[in-house]
Amino acid sequence: MRTFDPTPFWRSTVGFDRLFDLMDQAGSWSTDDNYPPYNIERIGEDQYRISLALAGFRPEEVTITAEQNVLTVEGTKTRKPDAEYLYQGISARPFRRVFNLADYVQVKGATFVDGLLQVDLVREVPEAMKPRRIAINGSPPAAVEHKKAA
Repeated sequence: MRTFDPTPFWRSTVGFDRLFDLMDQAGSWSTDDNYPPYNIERIGEDQYRISLALAGFRPEEVTITAEQNVLTVEGTKTRKPDAEYLYQGISARPFRRVFNLADYVQVKGATFVDGLLQVDLVREVPEAMKPRRIAINGSPPAAVEHKKAA
């Protein structure tokens, strides 16, 4: 059920399109799509890690794509198993998991160890966008001279 209507905000804001799109998508997310399971953790002030449990996948079967503000992790099994399963509890179905990233968040690297894919992220704000201290000049402003008209 949708209870938030961003229409009044659309009329009075400029440049917040992406934020409203994210809020709209959040309302339509389904709880049925929970494969593969993942964690998002904060490991520092501006450092994050996404961990995906990918049992049964090999690193060459997983693709990580970083575009502007979007991280996509996809996996597809390339070969069929030789065994005949009586029961298959470890899923090997193809998947696509998309993560929306904040501005200035960049992918720094990825590791795949023991069936766990870890993607490291860092927020790097450009120097021009960081707050800076403005020095206050200690001398009073120059006096304005007033001359009498002739």
